[in-house]
Amino acid sequence: MQSTRVSRMSDSDATGGRQEMKQDSFVDEDYRPAEDEPFMNERQVEYFRRKLINWRNDLLIGSRETIEGLQDGTRNIPDDADRASEETDRALELRTRDRQRKLVAKIDAALRRIDEGEYGYCEETGEPISLKRLDARPIATLSLEAQERHERREKVHRDD
Repeated sequence: MQSTRVSRMSDSDATGGRQEMKQDSFVDEDYRPAEDEPFMNERQVEYFRRKLINWRNDLLIGSRETIEGLQDGTRNIPDDADRASEETDRALELRTRDRQRKLVAKIDAALRRIDEGEYGYCEETGEPISLKRLDARPIATLSLEAQERHERREKVHRDD
């Protein structure tokens, strides 16, 4: 079984600047959190930290590529239909990147919760969030039941 040293990164600026590394623990590459082990033990915490950091880095790389593409893509397009199409594509790309910027902020908040020992617990009930839910949505702050209650309340208020 192969192990990888997991490094802990401090928060960095939105441009993906230099990140401080701290050696924490070993986590197997093929490790997956299991329900039969203590909740949010060191291996699970490091698994989710690594997952969040990798996700964040992928988003930041995509953002840099978008910025470079927008800078390179500035050109004079004489045809009105082609220009309108390109502007629509750019607007869609910018909206997508804005959503991803907000996602990076949620990932940073999840990493802070890990550092503070609060990660994996429902903000509403204090109960553990299921490992399946955290694996599917590592930025989750509510258990599935609390999330469903929240969405029902939102729907009721929207329908008023």
